Amino acid sequence: MSSSPSQTASMGILQAPEAFNKFRLRRFAPSEALAPFVMHHWIVEWDLPEDEVFLQDNIPNPCVNLVAEFAGSAVYGVSSRKYTKRLSGKERAYGVKFRPGGFYPFAGKPISELTDGSMTFAEAFGMDNDSMNAKLTEALRSDQPAETLIALTETMLMSCLPHPDETVDRLVDIIRFIQSDRTVSSVEQLTRNFDIGVRTLQRLFSKYVGVSPKWVIQLYRLQNAAETLDAGYKGSWASLGAELGFYDQSHFIRSFKAMIGKTPEEYAAGHSL
Repeated sequence: MSSSPSQTASMGILQAPEAFNKFRLRRFAPSEALAPFVMHHWIVEWDLPEDEVFLQDNIPNPCVNLVAEFAGSAVYGVSSRKYTKRLSGKERAYGVKFRPGGFYPFAGKPISELTDGSMTFAEAFGMDNDSMNAKLTEALRSDQPAETLIALTETMLMSCLPHPDETVDRLVDIIRFIQSDRTVSSVEQLTRNFDIGVRTLQRLFSKYVGVSPKWVIQLYRLQNAAETLDAGYKGSWASLGAELGFYDQSHFIRSFKAMIGKTPEEYAAGHSL
């Protein structure tokens, strides 16, 4: 079982250079049996001075997450907007990030029904929610190692392991293409590259991922924009927007603010505050 350093990618963590001074993020590969469904396990740990509160902004990703915190555990669908996590004191959180589409074989119902929502372990996996919730919460609070948290969760997931679904692999390939190629800016590019109809693609994304392919494209282009600003970009907003496929500067600024909660100028200024 191996972990990867948090600095390898922002993964939606806004203003990542400053953020990683406040908390530690580790990621762990899943077991071979769960790899068709799970992207990785993750653990976030922080230990802040008694009088300090840190607000960490995050933009969403097209993945369902199982999350365990001191307050309890749940399965969360894709969030359609930026969300902020309040960090204080000494604490940690643990989670399982499913591959895009990878939770659908467990749920057996459209993941769009879970978007901006959550469900209990009982609803998600048909098991004793109170028992599993209590075990994970106690393991977190008692500072059990990552291996213990992962073993508990993988035992739960293996107890209801579905058959592999080739559609998940296809959707992961499509989303990797969107994520890795900054020039992808339209659904039509996806239909040409993957030989799939627009309506079929939209239905698959709604059923398996929970959001539309157009939304995913814009999400990653705006994440690219935030990462570019984190790296100290000094060019014009019009140039950056054009590079990422936005048809004019106003469109780019409006979209950035709708997802990130700030204009590009306000976001860039945050690094110097």
